[in-house]
This record gives sequence, C-alpha cells and structure tokens, in this order.
Amino acid sequence: MKKSIIVIAFICSFIIGSKAQPLPAVAQSEPILIMNATAHIGNGKVIEKALIAFENGKITIVDNVQTSRIDMSKFKKVINAAGNHVYPGMISMSTDLGLVEIIAVRQTVDHTETGDMNPSVRSIVAYNTDSQVPPTVRSNGILLAQITPNGGRISGQSSVVELDAWNWEDAAYKFDEGVHVNFPALFSGGFDFLSGGFAQRKNENFAKQITELEQFFSEAKAYAAMTSPSPKNLKFEAMRDLFSQKKTLYIHANLVKEITEGVLFGKKMGCKTVIVGGRDAYLVTDILKSNNVAVILDETQALPARVDDDIDQPFKSPAMLKAAGIPFTLSVNGHWQQRNLPLMAGQAVAFGLGYEDAVTAVTLEPAKILGIDKTVGSLEEGKDATLIITEGDVFDMRTSKVKQAFIRGKEIDLTNKQTDLYKRFKTKYDRLGGK
Repeated sequence: MKKSIIVIAFICSFIIGSKAQPLPAVAQSEPILIMNATAHIGNGKVIEKALIAFENGKITIVDNVQTSRIDMSKFKKVINAAGNHVYPGMISMSTDLGLVEIIAVRQTVDHTETGDMNPSVRSIVAYNTDSQVPPTVRSNGILLAQITPNGGRISGQSSVVELDAWNWEDAAYKFDEGVHVNFPALFSGGFDFLSGGFAQRKNENFAKQITELEQFFSEAKAYAAMTSPSPKNLKFEAMRDLFSQKKTLYIHANLVKEITEGVLFGKKMGCKTVIVGGRDAYLVTDILKSNNVAVILDETQALPARVDDDIDQPFKSPAMLKAAGIPFTLSVNGHWQQRNLPLMAGQAVAFGLGYEDAVTAVTLEPAKILGIDKTVGSLEEGKDATLIITEGDVFDMRTSKVKQAFIRGKEIDLTNKQTDLYKRFKTKYDRLGGK
C-alpha cells in the first residue's frame, strides 16, 4: 500500500510540475511562400534557390526562383530562407512514441497487452497527444510517426499519426495500417546461474513456434474467406485485410534464418511483408529483393551482433541495402530516442550512403512502406505541406537547427519541455554572470 501511494504521488508531482505542452497549431489561413532555400525534395532531387508555395495545407508550387514567374502579391507571408534548407517532414517508424511517458513508471506505459496473439489490439486508441515527448521529437524534424504496440507473438496493429493534435482521433493520419508479428527467435538471452552471467540459449521450440503461428494465420485466412462469419471472431476480423494486402504484415526479425523464415512465411500467407529490425538484412538481400520485401532497419547506432562482424557493420548496413536495391528506412528503439533519427541518417551518409538517399530513407521510403506516399514524404505539388526549414544540415548534430516546421500547412510551435529547461537554467547562469 505504501509503495502504491509513493508511485501515485510521484506521478502527480510529475504532472503538476510539468508545463503543458504547446497548443496544437491552427489550420493554414493564408498562402505561404518559401524562397531561396536549398530544397531536398525527398525523391533524390535537389533545387538550389528553391521556391515552394503552399495553400490550404497543400503544396502548390515547387520551382526554382531564377526560372519561376509567379504573382508575389498573392502571398501575404513570404519566408526568405536564403542559406537555409527545406526537407520533407521525417517519419519515425515502429515506435511506441505517445504510448510511454516514463518507462520506469508502469502506470505511464501503455504499449503492451497481455497474451500472445493480439492482432485486434489498436495502438491508436492508447496514443497520448498530451505526452511531453512528441514535442521534443518534432523539434528535430520528425513530424509523423508509426505508433506500434509491443509484446506477445502478435502485438497488434500500428497506425500513423501527425505529431501535433488535440486527441488521437485528430492525430491519426492512417488508421490500423498493419499488423506486427514478433517472429520466433533462434536464441534467447537470460541469466546463467552456472556461470554467474548472462548467456544466450538456443530456442529449441523455434520450429514449433513457427508452426503455431502458421496455424493461427491459416485459421484467420480461412475466416477471411467467409463472407458473413457467425459468430464474429474479433482477432481474425483484425487480420482480414492482411490477406487482401490492404494491410501490411510487419515481421520483427534480426538473424539470417529468422528473416528468411519470416519472408517465406509472409509469402506463404499471401501478405505484403516488411521486415522490422533486420540486423542481418544485408546478408539476405537476394531473398528480400526477389520477394519485394522492404526493411525497417532498427538502431544502426549500435555495436555489431557478433564478435567476428566488422565493428562498423551497423553503420554500413544502410549503404549496403541501397546498393542491393532493397527499399529500406531507418528507425530507433523506444520513444524519446526518435529525435536521433536524423543523426542516424547522417551517420549512414558518413559510411557510404548518398546524402539524398539518406533524405529519401527517412521521408519518402517510410511513406511508401506505410502507403501514404501519394500525400506525404516528398516536396511535390499536390502533396501535404508537411515540411521543415533548417539552419544547417539536418543530419549534422553540430549545425542542425530546425527553425520552422509545418504539418499540412499549419506552423508548429517547436518549444517543448527541454527548450523550457534550457531557457530556465540559461537565465540562472546569465544572472550569475556566466559563473
């Protein structure tokens, strides 16, 4: 009882002591024109001294200042971004952003359901738009996110959200777009009492677990073939669109055999498949390419998995997948860590990935995987005006500063808990004369 009171008091003190996050932006009310910036379109193209206009939340003009002829009087708001860069808003993939506030406080963690087979779990209804974390992420240029559940064999359904909204209904950009499966792992880690340390053990039930998963999917596929099943099975209903490929099957797997078995599993079930994690994906590019499977690379800023791997293998993997013609994007474990997404892309550039390819990897490629590339992911006429203006290279931690951000033409307030703390303590040391 005493422990419960302490936890509740801690949460209350956190909530009371925290400043409310900025109010969601209002809809675009007048045409906006951005001039003279270097525009990274997202599809590999770059426009020096670009001219980008948007109205009613949609991009209307993408051109070069020197060759374009437009009526300037139409624009009441003109942003001279000379010396700056414009990028499409970045998209964070496979994240529990908005589902977790303080990882050490269970009452603020809502990303996992009990049980193993939970395809009917919808992450979107648990998304917390009042979380203090998303504002810190979008201030680094990430404007959309794939909110993904965790746990079990089948975790549930992910949805795409905009990182500026009053509630989860307003935030949702695409509802329930895919089902996530934690594919059986070849090895499991745990404490070894004999050695007194942690050790990996072979999963003796690997084949059995795959068989169980196949049986569950086969039953769901047979159910989906029925026009009017009675009674309705909510778990199978959630999987119905997987077999018509209206939804995506996300298979979380890392090792060569896990990825290979996962790809073959998706093919057998007739699903559009994407590998999440994909640590060894660079070793199985043939099977990925032949089956048209994209990869969401997880945590490339990491040590290699095996002692005989190159020490910089995680950094090189994006360039190797690009060279092999595999569609891929980047991701980061957890929630607040998503702010490091542009820095991961920059590191991939340092290890062989083309700069504009890196831009594509965090903008247009994730949009394609999510099936939203017709409206977002690149700076093209007719698409949403979801973009950022930066001072310096957005992938360079030394120079990157997001000056302005727009989501469907709405200018986003980039202040957050961290900027508030910076200003507070800067004031303290300014008063002390820098001492």
